[in-house]
Amino acid sequence: MPDDARRVEELEQALARQRRDLHELNTIGVALSAQRDVHKLMELILSSSRQLTAADAGSLYLVERGKDHDATTDDQLRFSWTQNDSIEVPFEEFAMPLAETSIAGYAALSGQAVNVADAYDLPPGSPFRYGRSFDQRSGYRTKSILSVPMRDHKGEVIGVVQLINKKRDPQARLQPVSVVEEQVVPFTSTDEELVTSLASQAAVALENARLIQGIKSLFNSFVSASVTAIESRDPTTSGHSSRVADLTVGLAERMDALTDGPFKDVRFTRDQLQEIRYASLLHDFGKVGVREKVLIKGKKLYVGEMLVIRQRFAYIRRTLEAEHYKAQLDAIRQGQGSPEALARMERDHQARLAEVEQLMGMITAANEPSILEEESFRALMDLTSQSYADAEGERQPYLTPNEVQALSIRRGSLSEKERREIESHVTHTFRFLSEIPWTGEYRRVPDIAYAHHEKLDGSGYPRKLAGEAIPIQSRMMTISDIFDALVAWDRPYKKAVPVERALDILREEAGSGKLDTRVLDLFLGARVYEITLPRGGARG
Repeated sequence: MPDDARRVEELEQALARQRRDLHELNTIGVALSAQRDVHKLMELILSSSRQLTAADAGSLYLVERGKDHDATTDDQLRFSWTQNDSIEVPFEEFAMPLAETSIAGYAALSGQAVNVADAYDLPPGSPFRYGRSFDQRSGYRTKSILSVPMRDHKGEVIGVVQLINKKRDPQARLQPVSVVEEQVVPFTSTDEELVTSLASQAAVALENARLIQGIKSLFNSFVSASVTAIESRDPTTSGHSSRVADLTVGLAERMDALTDGPFKDVRFTRDQLQEIRYASLLHDFGKVGVREKVLIKGKKLYVGEMLVIRQRFAYIRRTLEAEHYKAQLDAIRQGQGSPEALARMERDHQARLAEVEQLMGMITAANEPSILEEESFRALMDLTSQSYADAEGERQPYLTPNEVQALSIRRGSLSEKERREIESHVTHTFRFLSEIPWTGEYRRVPDIAYAHHEKLDGSGYPRKLAGEAIPIQSRMMTISDIFDALVAWDRPYKKAVPVERALDILREEAGSGKLDTRVLDLFLGARVYEITLPRGGARG
């Protein structure tokens, strides 16, 4: 073949290799930018570098800066990942001082690639050395090494890719050790250029992944702090938000796994499951906008109001006693204090005291957040017409109109006005969550949380949504929220409901068209409700 033709062929082969290398670099770059998991990203960086250079093994080191950014005395180099095609290498992460005495340390500090043909025969005057302890322990032979610094977008070295033993045959296995002399060759300048280019892409991808991970960690801390703020306002519901989140995510995971039935086409990505968790954890955050005394109101009267009534009835008893003793004294002075007369007066007095005690008992019973019977309701109405003389001699009712109105609440402990205030927490939640600049994958968090008190028949609140207008995630959360509220043992206004009774109540709600029957069937059939129950299946 003439020299010109041979030269043309060599150039065409070089051009084809360059195109192939560029294509591989582009493909790897796309894969790197798409990977968010730091550990998977490190594995991808190393495997891609080895693939480009036919390296048998490799390690990835990350630079950890010390507290003093102006000095490097406390900087470290962390051995973060390793791969080897020829032997099993038990991976154990460790840190070492960032120093020039190691090849990787030198590459990190100098910012220059280090290309060593034989680790056992380093160039004279090399500031670094290679310790053979790993080879001696494992029966491996480290020969050619390429150590390339990873620079981020600011040019700062954040890590080192270290490749070991470039092979003539990429499929060869370097065992026994004698194979090394035949198969292993030095890394080329082209290898160095390729890995340097890849390392720069990898550094940016790694920094982005670590930044995203840091943001997520920071946001998770924010969510945790928000839940703590909610529960500090209403300690009796401690743990409720977390339990609702566990139940709702558990329900979503089981729905995602279905291959038949009404939800066979419903799928949730990892981000969508996290979106559900965030919405569930923060679904009650709006309670920070509700007055605390309303939020924790366990009985129909506030504590201070009941205390005033008790003091009032104590005053009434003392007044009756004073009037009784005065009547006895007057009778004796007027010569009408026979034993029979005094005894009759004492019986009448005790009867009045008993009546007052009975009235106080009725008030105490009516103050409980239970259903108020019609007879008790009428008796309360009568108390506004009964009166006593105060210290100034003015007649005052046993109960004020406002007190009677509060005690006359037919069910629960909240008046209609207080109930509307409690229900407003959903709108407060939506407004608060809407102020957060959610990234795209979590953009529906406010809407999911906003609808967790809506009912399929339109009887829920605050927007009276019905049917498919309620997101499926919200329908799942509604069931989780009701179940946990029913079985909770720590509410001041009700006793814990046994699990089976709670499930029956959910069935009744679904039967009346308020809850999604299909979602409830999955909740029951997959026994999702057991996720938050202690062992033994009951709380208390």
